[in-house]
Amino acid sequence: MRTTSQILTTIDAVDDGRPLPELLCVDCDEALGLSGSAMSLMNDAGHQGVIGCSGPLAGQLEELQFELGEGPSLDASRSNRPVLRPDLAGALSQWPGFAPAALGAGVQAVFAVPLQVDAIRLGSLCLYRSAHGALDDGEAMTTVAYADAAVAVLLRLQAGAGGAAALPPELGRPLEYRAEVHQATGFLSVQAAVGLPEALLLLRARAFSSDRPLLQVARDVLSGRIRILRGDEDD
Repeated sequence: MRTTSQILTTIDAVDDGRPLPELLCVDCDEALGLSGSAMSLMNDAGHQGVIGCSGPLAGQLEELQFELGEGPSLDASRSNRPVLRPDLAGALSQWPGFAPAALGAGVQAVFAVPLQVDAIRLGSLCLYRSAHGALDDGEAMTTVAYADAAVAVLLRLQAGAGGAAALPPELGRPLEYRAEVHQATGFLSVQAAVGLPEALLLLRARAFSSDRPLLQVARDVLSGRIRILRGDEDD
């Protein structure tokens, strides 16, 4: 079983230029025999961006959760409780968009842990496995240790940036990326005369129906290349 201090010592010892969140996820994969893991920023508005992942699979599935507005990382952050799904096939009704996509990518089990300090929501750490089965006691304690290490990494990055006004690149880039989606949501809210939650649903529905990334659709809305109205109709 790995402890939080052991995890931080291990990733601090790696000097190959990779960001700490990525190193933590790679180390987590090796320790727990995962097919992928990812750290994402979260706040009261929801998923704010992936800040570290062990590989393309985990990164793509985290991005999918943002685009769909559903999934284990979001649920863990919202409830401030771990979300443990040792058999992802049993979560098809819970996550009708995310679960089939994750299963199709070869994931059979997911475990998400909230990253939080007191009442302050920071994010989620999500673990992906290619085999069914629950975490045993040792694996569960190791998962908690990695979640604590992830919180320590986030706080260290923020402290090193000199405060909230100066986000380090690892934290700033995801927020900048998401800003265009939030701007498009506000624009669409006015354009379609709907509230912000419904505007985001319209945006996600268009991205899903056209099989395009949410960010591309958001940019098209902001540039005026497409109009989305209620019922997903174009002008």
